[in-house]
Amino acid sequence: MEDKSKIRLTSAEMTCLWTQYINDTLGICVNQYFLEKTDDDEVRPLIEYTLQVAKENLDIMETIFKKEHFPVPIGFTDEDVNPRAPKLFSDSFVLYYLRYLSILAMAASSAALGLATRPDVIEFHKRVLDKGVKLQDKTRDLMLKQGIYIKPPYISTPDKVDFVKKQSFLAGFWGNQRSLSSAEITHLFLNIQSNIIGKTLITGLAQIAEHDDVKQLLLRGKRMAHKHVEIFSEYLLREDLPAPMGWDPALTDSTTKVFSDKLILFNVTAMIAAGIGNYGMAMAASPRRDIAARYASLIPEVGLFAEDAANLMIKHGWMEEPPQADDRNSLIKGKPTSN
Repeated sequence: MEDKSKIRLTSAEMTCLWTQYINDTLGICVNQYFLEKTDDDEVRPLIEYTLQVAKENLDIMETIFKKEHFPVPIGFTDEDVNPRAPKLFSDSFVLYYLRYLSILAMAASSAALGLATRPDVIEFHKRVLDKGVKLQDKTRDLMLKQGIYIKPPYISTPDKVDFVKKQSFLAGFWGNQRSLSSAEITHLFLNIQSNIIGKTLITGLAQIAEHDDVKQLLLRGKRMAHKHVEIFSEYLLREDLPAPMGWDPALTDSTTKVFSDKLILFNVTAMIAAGIGNYGMAMAASPRRDIAARYASLIPEVGLFAEDAANLMIKHGWMEEPPQADDRNSLIKGKPTSN
């Protein structure tokens, strides 16, 4: 039987570890700044927890990389953050941001576990999942305590089990529309909330970005997030269901540089990638044709924004290359022929 402790890293394991490493270096930069600026003694321990977890993750991954002679990614460093800059985000927004990060961590580690083979890599992603669940619990408990936790809408409990009897259950463009299903409500709520968080984050980052092309892209992202919030909220409001509200007061008027534009663009593109995944899941979980089609129409817009952000990163030399397969054609062409 093959010794799984000595097998090479698969492409999936390389990808998940590489991505996790970059994300954790970003998390360290962001949370170092949050820790320096928080005024809430209840939020501080959660920032410290997140910061410590990210540092421990890096140590574990560096050990794996060095064992495999895999080049340790650069990611983000102290040069990408200015902890001495004035406060930009409120402590309440930091709490929402940490909670959203815990959701992303749980999703990413769950996917990584489904692809991992080596025991050390499996244990690492189990650790990431466990820490993500704990951060989710910590942020939820504190938000409930502080009265800022926003729950998904309530609906009536069904009277009985029933089955769909008409094709009109799938209709949505013409004729009578059925009420939203609980799954559709859930995904609409999630996508409203994630867009509100994204809009607030992008607005703050636009205030402190240095390059004009980065500022313009962020302003475009802000308008896009606002539009999507309005679209999704309309579905809920039509059925007299509450839609999450924004947190405009979560930002100060500071324009002092906090993060490098490199970090800003990577942070935004990472959230955009998660957003595309959320839209895909929502589309699959929405039997009503009008709702599924709406998600399908928005995904290309979000994808184009992500592509333009990636092009900016390439233009400025900020995009670190992920692991790639060997280019066999180039290897063949570059090999000298024998006489």
